[in-house]
Amino acid sequence: MSNPQIALLMLGSFIFIILLGFPIAFTLMAMGVMFGFYAYYVPDQAFFDSRVFYLLSQNTFSIMNNDVLTAVPLFLFMGYMIERSNILDRLFYSLQVALRAIPGAMAVAALVTCALFATATGIVGAVVTLMGLLAFPAMLKAGYDQKLASGVICAGGTLGILIPPSIMLIVYGATSAVSVVKLYAAAIVPGFLLAGLYVVYVITRASLNPKLAPRLPKSETDIPWAKVVVLLLQAFFPLAVLILSVLGAILFGLATPSEAAAIGALGAMVLAIAYRAFSWARLKEAVFLTARTSAMVCWLFVGSWTFSSIFSYLGGEGLIKEFVLSLELNTITFLLLSQAIIFLLGWPLEWSEIIIIFVPIFLPLLPHFNVDPLFFGVLVAINLQTSFLTPPMAMSAYYLKGIAPKFVQLWTIFKGCFPFLAMVFVTMFLIYVFPQLVFGLPRFFYG
Repeated sequence: MSNPQIALLMLGSFIFIILLGFPIAFTLMAMGVMFGFYAYYVPDQAFFDSRVFYLLSQNTFSIMNNDVLTAVPLFLFMGYMIERSNILDRLFYSLQVALRAIPGAMAVAALVTCALFATATGIVGAVVTLMGLLAFPAMLKAGYDQKLASGVICAGGTLGILIPPSIMLIVYGATSAVSVVKLYAAAIVPGFLLAGLYVVYVITRASLNPKLAPRLPKSETDIPWAKVVVLLLQAFFPLAVLILSVLGAILFGLATPSEAAAIGALGAMVLAIAYRAFSWARLKEAVFLTARTSAMVCWLFVGSWTFSSIFSYLGGEGLIKEFVLSLELNTITFLLLSQAIIFLLGWPLEWSEIIIIFVPIFLPLLPHFNVDPLFFGVLVAINLQTSFLTPPMAMSAYYLKGIAPKFVQLWTIFKGCFPFLAMVFVTMFLIYVFPQLVFGLPRFFYG
């Protein structure tokens, strides 16, 4: 077999092994070392003198020394502290009362709460689970349609990987060498556009068929506006100010993402203290979860860079590039093909594996098709919303099913996700047609 064929065997073997359930980071490292030993083989050389071990150690040092990735644990810690600050129930209730005049008010309040909370935490499983425990039973009790309520929780809870400060965008920036600051600016409009489409869909459905989302009894919503303002001041505005402060410091160049993340982490601790939810046990748990998730991301990078280096050295990257170029695609068809592949990869894989392992395969092709890596990254971020909403591996649906009442069927949750999945595709279409939705803010802030 030729070296490029060995590279394709390497890629196929990796996909097969991870589908068997082996840990992805260590599978990447093992495959990289095994095939790297073949690629760098020198007769009569001692086993540990192979250059693949030098490559592995250098990649490990480079990842742990990467300034961009410093923001990951800080934003994670910010999210875990906010998650434990007991703000979610107050936030949902205050928004529910403030939006009482809107059709489907409870569902809209749940979406806004999900968007804000997901933005602050960026942890999909936590947002879907917490909102599933708080808002989902409340909507069912109020007579909401099971499918609509399920879709609201699942779709709203995934927005944190798209709307800044998103961990996924940091990881993409480190992978593609694109400025994280510009990625944040580029993702703001598409992120809130998608959230807005969710809200418009819910209000439209509730207006056309009020039985899907009955209004709450007047006795539960007849609250003076002065009290509503107080509720918003206590729950909505502190979290919103924290998020806007972090984003504003990044976008206006007042702080790097890592510095802003540090301020956000401190602000999250202050919020927890203000809501009397701060304790040594919760701090210890947040630190542990942050360390565990950060280690996962870092070792994924180490494994991915080792794997991709060997894959490229064997000629696999060049073979794929030649194959794609032989198809004589134009820019639009290339984008459609690449996004279709990423959509399909979202069924068995999580976003971290797709960004770190498979997106770099497309990056060398972008200059040939005149695609800006910034634009491509935002498209991928929107596309990866589907990985949480599409059966058979719709993780948001499984998170919700795990804490939903027993009478709510998994297929009901899947069906509730489908209309929101359509909103993701509408957003991608709008981005294709109006690329200024991506480039507008970066050009405004940075020229």
